[in-house]
Amino acid sequence: MLRLFAVFVLICSLLAPAWAQEAVVTPRAETGGAQTLDDILRRQSAQKVDDTFRSSVTGDPEAAAPISEALGTRGGQSDPDLWRALRYDTADVTSQSRGPAATTLIQDGGMWWLKFREGPLLVYGAALLGGTLLLLALFYLVRGRIRIDGEKTGRTITRFKAVERFGHWLLAGSFLILGVTGLISLFGRKVLIPAFGHDAFSTLAIGTKWIHNNISWAFIVALVIIFVFWVGHNLPDRTDLKWLAKGGGIIGGGHPPAKKFNAGQKLIFWSVILLGASISVSGISLLFPFELNIFGSTFGLLNDWGVSGWVGLDPLPYPLSPQEEMQYSQLWHAIVSLVLTAIIFAHIYIGSIGMEGAFDAMGSGDVEEQWAREHHSLWVEEVQKAGLRQGKEV
Repeated sequence: MLRLFAVFVLICSLLAPAWAQEAVVTPRAETGGAQTLDDILRRQSAQKVDDTFRSSVTGDPEAAAPISEALGTRGGQSDPDLWRALRYDTADVTSQSRGPAATTLIQDGGMWWLKFREGPLLVYGAALLGGTLLLLALFYLVRGRIRIDGEKTGRTITRFKAVERFGHWLLAGSFLILGVTGLISLFGRKVLIPAFGHDAFSTLAIGTKWIHNNISWAFIVALVIIFVFWVGHNLPDRTDLKWLAKGGGIIGGGHPPAKKFNAGQKLIFWSVILLGASISVSGISLLFPFELNIFGSTFGLLNDWGVSGWVGLDPLPYPLSPQEEMQYSQLWHAIVSLVLTAIIFAHIYIGSIGMEGAFDAMGSGDVEEQWAREHHSLWVEEVQKAGLRQGKEV
């Protein structure tokens, strides 16, 4: 009998952990309601974590001690409860300021933005710009400068009028200033502070921010000017397909026929217009914080269409807090600006050392006739026909 009892006790001791595991109602029962190892691992891998076990524990006024008691002034809320309420933006905070984000003291969602801005954005941004410059340098070493093949005539054709060149240089000058000041703002803390110290960088950052904010209006005006003057010449047509098929003359030799703007220039034009417009909208959103909320409504619309599900992703975050709107605007502004800067590097290369005679188009406005015939033969024919109709020799 004693042996049977001993066997029974042994079996019960072996089954006890299984019974205890089945008795667990919630995954956090063993941690006393705190986060589990699974929560930590999911957070480290940037996956969604159910934080209701924290966000809901912000105190209970009904459990408050009477005001006459020693802890009665706490109102049923401990210090951790208060900080959790501030973190999840559920605390009853009042402020004399009436701005959209005036009562948000802790913005928990900003950590992902800060990590992305200080990590991938800087790394991939530097790689994009540096890689573009390296590729252009290699192309120059292999291909060399694109020369005028035929004999120069000494005659010139007016390619761009003064007002067109004004719009171009206003856009180019403002973009270069915006690019330099933007890169200082983006990379300054990582690159310039270690080199020059906090005080010097503070002065530089204040100045560049003022310049960046005010020069932006010149960029927007110039964007409108070049769009009005050149959109008619940059509409796609069949000649662009032939130009692309020959790689602009790199494949097969000889320059493909082109109108006033070839397919490569049209790609540059629409990149500048579309990306520049996007940069301008996000920039205005940053200039006037919390006034222009473009990402929340866009994410909501994309979720309604189920776009993220098309590629197996979770729905986009919606609705967004005022701070999240600004964070998305800043990231979008920086990413699109970096992409456009890389494109402009290629444009500057072709318009300067990359091609003989190209700079004259925006320098004096007049180009060598032989250069025009080689690169824009269809445009030269149009100009000559127009001149003959007007009784002029071109």
